[in-house]
Amino acid sequence: MYKPKEYAIHFLLFVLTILTSTLAGGEWVYGKHVLASGESALTWEYFFKSMAFSIPFIGILLVHELGHFFTSLYHKVRCTLPFFIPAWLGFIGAPSIGTFGAIIRMKGFVNSRIKFFDIGIAGPLAGFVVALGVLIYGFTHLPPAEYIYQIHPEYADPNFQGYGEDVLDFELGGNLLFWVLGEVFADPERLPAMSEVIHYPFLFAGYLALFFTALNLLPIGQLDGGHVIFGLFPKWNQQISLIAFTAFLGYAGLGMISPDQPVEESMIRIPLYVGFLYICYAKSGLTSQSKLAIALTLAASQYALVFWQPNWQGYEGWLFFGFLLGRVMGLKHPEVGDTCTLDTKRKVLGWLAILIFVLCFSPQPFIFK
Repeated sequence: MYKPKEYAIHFLLFVLTILTSTLAGGEWVYGKHVLASGESALTWEYFFKSMAFSIPFIGILLVHELGHFFTSLYHKVRCTLPFFIPAWLGFIGAPSIGTFGAIIRMKGFVNSRIKFFDIGIAGPLAGFVVALGVLIYGFTHLPPAEYIYQIHPEYADPNFQGYGEDVLDFELGGNLLFWVLGEVFADPERLPAMSEVIHYPFLFAGYLALFFTALNLLPIGQLDGGHVIFGLFPKWNQQISLIAFTAFLGYAGLGMISPDQPVEESMIRIPLYVGFLYICYAKSGLTSQSKLAIALTLAASQYALVFWQPNWQGYEGWLFFGFLLGRVMGLKHPEVGDTCTLDTKRKVLGWLAILIFVLCFSPQPFIFK
């Protein structure tokens, strides 16, 4: 089915992604300890220690993609092997998680609503099960409370001089599932704060897996969540996708324009922002007039909300993903010729996927201070 060259390329990308995510994981998990001790992070000792992050993290991504892959084979839909995308930015001093994710590409025509649903939902469900196991293991096998002193010696040493200005001040945002698992399975005396989870490799890997699961389950376009909505709501999926995308952008850009900004800045920022919103609807299937009307209405609504509640802020990090969805991937799901509806078991799985999205989604997943 696949040529030896294809196997070689995909395997090489997978191995490289293990390598880059191990390097990136070492920077997150042990970075401050390395700075404090004056040691080098690029040693075999730290490399093998950091595999406690990379193996479960990349393993969850692999299971997610294999869920899509084997379901595609089951439905006789041609597709590629999983493509892993390595990405380590430590050589320029920038933070990264070692990968831009993994994808498979459909090479065959999908002519059935049920096939779209099955292929779309298989990945998130498979990856979620493994992520759940990794997190439960991480919460039930937390190191002693003294472990954090290895990473943060200043917690135990009042005379510690600090790390310098180049250290990133960062914490993870919360989501319902991560919080519940911590409350149920973790020893309260060992449970780390969200600003320290990055130093616990299994918890950090599991958190990132929940983040990617929620991202894929957004009910928009051709994301996995879009396939689920396409199956559950055959008559309304396009409208749901457009509404969900607009709500997503509405939250993401809240605070980008506000009455508190100087007039000179607003005169530049507002038209640029409206233009950005307009571009985000490029592949929505709407007319130019409708796209402009939505962009203007959305910007005006955000401006009014911030005027009414100045403390309300969105998450600007979502804007880039919104751009990719609307301008690159598109908001419309491909239509199919059949009129089949989902059976009861599939509908239950679809609603389960929606519940998983709610439990895993973090409004502010990565908080840089």
